[in-house]
Amino acid sequence: MFDNLRRAGAPYGIEFGRLTLLANSRLALAAGEFARDQGRYEAFHHRLFEAYFTETKDIGRLDVLLEEAEKTGLDPGALGEFLREKRYEPRLDQARQEAQRLLVNAIPTFFINGVKTRIVGAQPLEVFQKTLRSLGQA
Repeated sequence: MFDNLRRAGAPYGIEFGRLTLLANSRLALAAGEFARDQGRYEAFHHRLFEAYFTETKDIGRLDVLLEEAEKTGLDPGALGEFLREKRYEPRLDQARQEAQRLLVNAIPTFFINGVKTRIVGAQPLEVFQKTLRSLGQA
């Protein structure tokens, strides 16, 4: 699987490291919500992807999240407090319930025409083009 990722990312300058773990991302998702509230979501999101996929860090660990947060201009002390107090759990639970309602069982899932058409997983550009053409939207 990871060899496919490396091949797919290479033309875009995306380097995938030798992942040896599948991190539990729940804490990282909560940290992302903190970053969203601080107006730093995009920078933090990008940093976590690089930390996990390129540097193969365990983004399920609090210490790793705090380190990466500081690199993107977030206050690691405040983030740690929010995560320890589980302040974002209701928001994450709500998002999970919405995903269940929409029958999302993989990430990413792309919806087209509302929820009528979906593309599941990281698919090649051709899949998107073919889908849009079949819907008369490309």
